[in-house]
Amino acid sequence: MSATSTAGGTAGMSGMDMGATPAATSNAAASAEAAAAGVVTPVPTQQLGTAVWQGMRITAEAMTPVPFLIYNGTTMQEVKPAKNTSFHLMVTLGDAQTNVAIPYASVWATITQGGKTPYDESLWPMISRYMGPHYGNDVALPGAGAYQLTLLISPPVSARHVEYEDVWLKPHKATFTFHWKPTA
Repeated sequence: MSATSTAGGTAGMSGMDMGATPAATSNAAASAEAAAAGVVTPVPTQQLGTAVWQGMRITAEAMTPVPFLIYNGTTMQEVKPAKNTSFHLMVTLGDAQTNVAIPYASVWATITQGGKTPYDESLWPMISRYMGPHYGNDVALPGAGAYQLTLLISPPVSARHVEYEDVWLKPHKATFTFHWKPTA
């Protein structure tokens, strides 16, 4: 079963309508705290869509591309956004009742437009002071327009407490439509 949501607009951060989303509001407090501490300030996010599947809230957001680090257990590699990067895609998975993050899943993102597929990749498991645990990667889109984002969520692979024994046992797709307008 797929869930579908629509987000749109064209003002705000590069290519995104910032609006008054819950994520943007919660990031305001984190931004003020980070600025006071003299650390990297988080950038605004735009919600692309949200769905609930068997008590798991799936949220897809876009933010201005920033460098991130990949640590494989022994070495660190920095990933800098390419010049053609449109945004950094972030997907959070959380318990819809408690908002506790749900880790140990895997997320594959496919973005299509008019029969073409400009993005079709696995997302990195990531951690962030401002986003907490999430899945993400940089995305380059060919231009303005309506796009369809399909997320394939694979079940969390971990030991479980009994409240989660009968949920998230098979892969699930969530599909969202969003509008992108790049800025010069």
